[in-house]
Amino acid sequence: MSNNLHNASVDSLFDAILALENREECYAFFMDVCTMNEIASLSQRYEVAGMLRDKKTYLDISEKTGASTATISRVNRSLNYGNDGYEIVWKKLGKI
Repeated sequence: MSNNLHNASVDSLFDAILALENREECYAFFMDVCTMNEIASLSQRYEVAGMLRDKKTYLDISEKTGASTATISRVNRSLNYGNDGYEIVWKKLGKI
């Protein structure tokens, strides 16, 4: 993880997220913390990551999600060279 991101403020945010117990609490918190566009962007990236994992083409992904090729490429780079965050979540959700 990038050291410039690892600080007390971010730790506090992540602790708050970890304290949420269900989807409704997540909706309430994220709707207060983020704009609707930010939430939509996060969910789009997560959907793109799943489609890349399933070996979908950039064209298929773009058509289904509306994501730009730049976004798809950025997510692909995270999958290949990132911190394995998607893999961690998918394992916990039983998707791999």
